[in-house]
Amino acid sequence: MADRNLIKTERAPFRSLSVFCALLLVCFSAVVSANPTKTAIATAHPLATEAGHEIIALGGNAFDAAIAVAAVLAVVEPYSSGIGGGGFWLLHRAKDSFEVMVDGRERAPLAAHRDLYLDNAGEVIPGLSMNGPLSAGIPGEPAALAHIAKVYGRLSLKQSLAPAIRIVRQGFLVDPHYQRLARWHLEQLQKWPASVHQFLLSGEVPPVGTMIRQPELAETFNRLAEKGQAGFYQGETAEKLLAGVRAAGGIWTREDLSRYQIVERTPVKGTYKGMKITSAALPSSGGIVLVTMLNILSGFDLGAVPSVTRKHLLVEAMRRAYRDRAEYLGDPDFVDIPTERLISTNYAAGLARDIQLDVATPSRLQYNPSSQGEGRDTTHYSIIDAEGNRVSATMSINYPFGSCFVPPGTGVLLNDEMDDFSARPGVPNVYGLIGGEANAIAPGKRMLSSMTPTFVETEQGVAVIGTPGGSRIITMLLHGILELADSKGVDAWVIKPRFHHQFLPDQIQFEPDALTQEEQETLKSMGHELKPLERGYGNMQAVFWHRGNGELSAASDPRGIGSASVR
Repeated sequence: MADRNLIKTERAPFRSLSVFCALLLVCFSAVVSANPTKTAIATAHPLATEAGHEIIALGGNAFDAAIAVAAVLAVVEPYSSGIGGGGFWLLHRAKDSFEVMVDGRERAPLAAHRDLYLDNAGEVIPGLSMNGPLSAGIPGEPAALAHIAKVYGRLSLKQSLAPAIRIVRQGFLVDPHYQRLARWHLEQLQKWPASVHQFLLSGEVPPVGTMIRQPELAETFNRLAEKGQAGFYQGETAEKLLAGVRAAGGIWTREDLSRYQIVERTPVKGTYKGMKITSAALPSSGGIVLVTMLNILSGFDLGAVPSVTRKHLLVEAMRRAYRDRAEYLGDPDFVDIPTERLISTNYAAGLARDIQLDVATPSRLQYNPSSQGEGRDTTHYSIIDAEGNRVSATMSINYPFGSCFVPPGTGVLLNDEMDDFSARPGVPNVYGLIGGEANAIAPGKRMLSSMTPTFVETEQGVAVIGTPGGSRIITMLLHGILELADSKGVDAWVIKPRFHHQFLPDQIQFEPDALTQEEQETLKSMGHELKPLERGYGNMQAVFWHRGNGELSAASDPRGIGSASVR
């Protein structure tokens, strides 16, 4: 008996310790894996943010909300996105940690060819790849929304599209941003009667407060809601699209529409300072360029150098990554691309080898760049729901108001994404980006993009982040991620003053307040050419899930008119 007591006494502390450790492990696991307490949504327009929350309240998940947000943005931001365009949807499904990029990028018409926008002398015809139906790729957004609803959503496509259909019928109010972009592209909008009727008032830019109603677009949305993908790419909508495009000089065919399919692609993965980066795959250049820049910078202690040296190093990383973008990247279904090599740390170390801390590396090639664009003609939203599902989505019709062409009877504003191809290798597009053979025009090919929906995972939590901004999208993501790496919150990511370099033109473009006067002088002395911008650019939307307590935070870029909320 004494022996048994002795044994019990000796084992009791061990048993207590075991129980304590088990409880501690359970508690720790609960802390680090706490589900989000609510849903966070950040979008470029308050009506879209509200629509997302409306769908969540109906029992939908983040993927259903993503459909609603995209559709509402297509209605209220005709200058940025629409079902006549396309985009990329980066998805994370919480129940099994499955991640995928839904590629809803536009495709070149089957009648397109590499010399489509060249004259008899082989020179690019100005404006041909930017204006009117010949500039439009086959839209991908309707197919993407139908696919997400069918495969990932909890509600029907009809339920998720309901807020957009309601808003397109009731109308939305013209604001100063709408006015500015409509005025900027007014001449092209005035060329097409259906566009004049839909977006202008008596042929001119409507006053602030004017109600924009789009009944024909409402009917197009209804057919999509009732019949899914077939409701857009076949039947009445398809026939009206084809009739309008062909009558105005476009080259779309029935086969172009019936053969359009989304592609599910494996996201690009990388790491930086212990953070896990999950980003857009080709035909978005974003993931590869972003990971390349971060890999280059990982070889430097950015916190140990002066601010101007840090900015110089960022520029040199941008320069090298964008050079590779021009040389290697295109549609992976048409071109063999050395992705694994480009995102490897060993390759980045080689790129960084000739970076000097006090001297700029000349880009060497010279040309006269075309307009650099507005940098606002795309849209983005970020969502995390209470289950931990997340969506980072960037959509576009390319230039403000896209091609400015609406096929009569459809309400669908078509994109001008064909300009994202290399009309001729080495010749810049509207954003000043050059491209090579990998991004030459070919029938059915997807054009290279800069849209970069991204997830970032840290020990503390998960970030969902993205932005519009043309060629500057990827460097804006770089700035935001570096703020996150410095343990700053979502507000800091979206308000960070930005600067950008894209290899060619060989210049640092920078917002007001991004570089001090002293930094500007120092960078000039290093050999950098500077181009100050009169206004800010981009419209970042970000949410963050704090794993420790399950709380969410969200922020919408003050440069735009969007909203972010947690409910």
